[in-house]
Amino acid sequence: MANLTLAEAEVILAGAKAKMVELGLKMSISVVDPRGDLITMFRMDGAPWRTPAVSRAKAVAAASFEMASGKLTENAQAPIFRGFMAMEGGHMIPGQGALPVFRNGEIIGAVGGSGGTAQEDEDCSRAGIHAGGFSEER
Repeated sequence: MANLTLAEAEVILAGAKAKMVELGLKMSISVVDPRGDLITMFRMDGAPWRTPAVSRAKAVAAASFEMASGKLTENAQAPIFRGFMAMEGGHMIPGQGALPVFRNGEIIGAVGGSGGTAQEDEDCSRAGIHAGGFSEER
């Protein structure tokens, strides 16, 4: 299974940070591998204390299901999601704000944001993905 490198993840963070600064947001962004294991993250000065954990949990959801975390919200109470959230120790949030990262149609990780609105979280994640030259769609 292919993964993002740390260098690639850092480019994604820089792109996401540029979008946050443009929007005047104080957020956290997490980049995970396809299993949902953390590669790197940052919390901007002044971002709420909970944002690192939430950004990672959204990224875990996007990586695990290879789709935007917001698309998982409607079925969040389904047994499969509840079971997976329990299995992950509550470290998965099927709520808008994270996107999978694909290279040549293969999942290589995911990016999740927290601290803005759900749409701003997703927009910053997307900006990071595009800055790295990747796609959020297969």
